[in-house]
Amino acid sequence: MNTLQSIAGGGFLIAGGFFIAVAAVGVLRLPDLYCRAHALGKAMTLGLILLLLAWGLLVPGVSWAKIGVAILFQLVTIPVASHLLCLAAYRKGVRRWSARGYVE
Repeated sequence: MNTLQSIAGGGFLIAGGFFIAVAAVGVLRLPDLYCRAHALGKAMTLGLILLLLAWGLLVPGVSWAKIGVAILFQLVTIPVASHLLCLAAYRKGVRRWSARGYVE
């Protein structure tokens, strides 16, 4: 493994960890289910993709085809699951938050 590959892998690893931490903070700090699902869906997808790229660069002998399939699976499933969770909450009547408090 060369130095440039190690630096790029480390950068992807740090960036992926950062985005997953942002997703965790978003889940803890945002006011309602809809905002939390949005933060989790966007930041978690990007964080996992960056971690998979770091894994491909840092671990020797990893199949890039498997990493590509895993990335494709993440791109398809996480946003769809986030959307369906919000749709189910909307149909159940979960209230949204606004600056005035929760609205119907």
